Amino acid sequence: MTTIALIVAAGSGSRTGLDFPKQYLSLNDKTILALSADIFLDHPAIDHVQVIINPEDEDLYRSAIAERALLPWVAGGETRQKSVSNGLEAAQAYSPDYVLIHDAARPFAPADLIDRCLEALEDHEAVLPALSIQDTLKSLEGDKIAGTLDRDKIVAAQTPQCFHFASILAAHKTFADISVTDDIALAERANIPVKRVEGDPTNLKITTAQDIEKMTAKFLTDVRTGLGFDVHAFDVNTPLWLGGVEIPYEKGLKGHSDADVALHALTDALLGAVGEGDIGLHFSPSDARWKGASSDQFLVHAAKLVEKRGGKISNIDVTIICEAPKIGPYRNDMRQRIASLLKIDRDRVSVKGTTTEKLGFTGRQEGIAAQAAATVRLPE
Repeated sequence: MTTIALIVAAGSGSRTGLDFPKQYLSLNDKTILALSADIFLDHPAIDHVQVIINPEDEDLYRSAIAERALLPWVAGGETRQKSVSNGLEAAQAYSPDYVLIHDAARPFAPADLIDRCLEALEDHEAVLPALSIQDTLKSLEGDKIAGTLDRDKIVAAQTPQCFHFASILAAHKTFADISVTDDIALAERANIPVKRVEGDPTNLKITTAQDIEKMTAKFLTDVRTGLGFDVHAFDVNTPLWLGGVEIPYEKGLKGHSDADVALHALTDALLGAVGEGDIGLHFSPSDARWKGASSDQFLVHAAKLVEKRGGKISNIDVTIICEAPKIGPYRNDMRQRIASLLKIDRDRVSVKGTTTEKLGFTGRQEGIAAQAAATVRLPE
């Protein structure tokens, strides 16, 4: 008895907001596609695993799967249905008895779910893992509630959807000209009886940016904090930039770049959280490229280093220390600007102003100091 798993990974994942298909996003040290492939590669009852991709993504695919023992990839079509059909036709070369068709965007299907599906396939031509509905369901007419549905007669379909190979191949050929959203719908049209087995609540599908946020959070258990501190003297010949915002004031700050003391401290805090040294290591003050440069780009660079590690910025806290100017009127603008640069919610950014009670160089109004703390979450 030969069983093959087809993983459908030809979609663009446009609803996630990513600039590349979601199946190639890394969660911890594996891509979503690799996690999905390993589900079947690690299962003793699966003989072959074949992935259906967009040919334009071949480089992403090869990078994502590394050295995994997969069958040669299959080119997808214009629709999911056509992609699966292409995969089934290619799989004929391996004479499978069973086929499990799985969405790459479900990277956490547990082994016991596959066990239930395979056991049911012994006596049924088609098997659907599906979850019972817990919420009360309503039907609509326009924007009006039209009635209540019987939730005991409704389930939420999952994948892998499992079939006797010859049956689903024939259904795809017979109904090639219609459009359906899953393969069970073709089985229904072909009058193939479908056995329902209990799905699994962990077998979630990644569809939106919010789904990615939830999935990613499961892996980000290494919480780190970085601290940053910076000082710049006043300079009457420059504009004053603080927290990414130009402040109307009689003096600016002296420095090789725009001397935004708040963003410099914050950049150092982020670099410290991921063990990447300090701002001078990345943007040398002796390098003419950074003469008068906006400190925005320093902060964005540090954020990208966090992202490269698969991490997320959890919280930012900046304290600006000076007698003048007053920070309060510009605090929210700074919060918004920092949040925008780091691509995080504003409520994750704190900006405060304080004085040294006229003590020290800030008390003498010779310059401004800033300190920052940054908390990031990284994969273990």
